[in-house]
Amino acid sequence: MAAKKSAELDRRKVVAALLAERGDALVVTGLGSPTYDAYAAGDHDLNFYLWGAMGGAAMAGLGLALAQPKRRVLVITGDGEMLMGIGSLATIACEAPKNLVIAVINNGHYGETGMQRAHTARGVDLTGIAKAAGFKSAATIDSMAGVQRWLSECHGKTGPVFADIKVSADPAPMRLPLRDGTAIKYRFRTALLGSKALE
Repeated sequence: MAAKKSAELDRRKVVAALLAERGDALVVTGLGSPTYDAYAAGDHDLNFYLWGAMGGAAMAGLGLALAQPKRRVLVITGDGEMLMGIGSLATIACEAPKNLVIAVINNGHYGETGMQRAHTARGVDLTGIAKAAGFKSAATIDSMAGVQRWLSECHGKTGPVFADIKVSADPAPMRLPLRDGTAIKYRFRTALLGSKALE
């Protein structure tokens, strides 16, 4: 059997493309590299960076999507975190929020704990799991052309929408955003709710 070709997509270019035309979308990032990627693409008051909450990004996105049904919610997370919170895909599919998108930046490794090989590099199919759970749209993407084609679904298709985007495991320079959880929360709430955030 031929060896599987390694992913060659640059994660920073992928995330920058996802965020380039975000409009007023609310963005939740998983811990570690997805947070660094989003920050490298440009800090934004409507970015909610999760620090140390592995497995929680998709569910945080679900709560936000249900609370703000008129706003698009984009979760950008890693494959290791998605594996840790795999049950969230079933809950999201059952709740069926029309405004929620999950984009998994999949390098096949647990990047925050030493680059150990993840189950996604051993045959676990996140797209297949999302489809089986009941996502209206689920795709595996392994080219920049595929990312560009998927952007219309990311920003406009009725959700829940899922994509497993295969990227290179090559490290990207660390770009650290604000790390104060309370400050991140209040910045996000104020940007979203204005003066109501203080009530």
